[in-house]
Amino acid sequence: MPPHIALLRGVNVGGHKKIAMADLRACVESLGFGNVRTVLQSGNVVFEAGRRSPASLETLLEHEVARRLALTTDFFVRTAAQWRQIIEHNPFTMEAARDPGHLLVLCLKDAPSEARVAALDAAIEGRERVRVYERAMYAVYPDGVGRSKLTVTLIDKVLGTSATGRNWNTVRKLAILTGGGA
Repeated sequence: MPPHIALLRGVNVGGHKKIAMADLRACVESLGFGNVRTVLQSGNVVFEAGRRSPASLETLLEHEVARRLALTTDFFVRTAAQWRQIIEHNPFTMEAARDPGHLLVLCLKDAPSEARVAALDAAIEGRERVRVYERAMYAVYPDGVGRSKLTVTLIDKVLGTSATGRNWNTVRKLAILTGGGA
């Protein structure tokens, strides 16, 4: 069975929502999932879960990680095929090649309406550019993410859904682990 990718929101950032990747791996393995691997310290897990839907896996993982590890956070699960689609639909290929650390893919819980995407575009105060494809948002931060006013909090509020982002380097690493290349 092709693997799934789970992204945890806001873990191990600035000392908040701390979780050891070994503990996360052990928790996911204890749920009966196979070939569990973590990538970096920011809460990225690749695992085999059979034919379970991403939505059911999100619910299960959120519940079990809260219960077993006392960590309340959102999970964003995608199949390997969905991850390949995210890569294939990247509208910022030049930026991905030139400066992959400043291109983020934000996984969204729900696909936003065109009106909400237009509202987000209008709310951007800097040089950032965004595009949305289904439940993925691509954001170029030419001046870096750290000082940008285009924060995840603003994105959540304007799009009306929750998000978590990874830079293009991490997106490619996760693709490689799912056998999808980069």
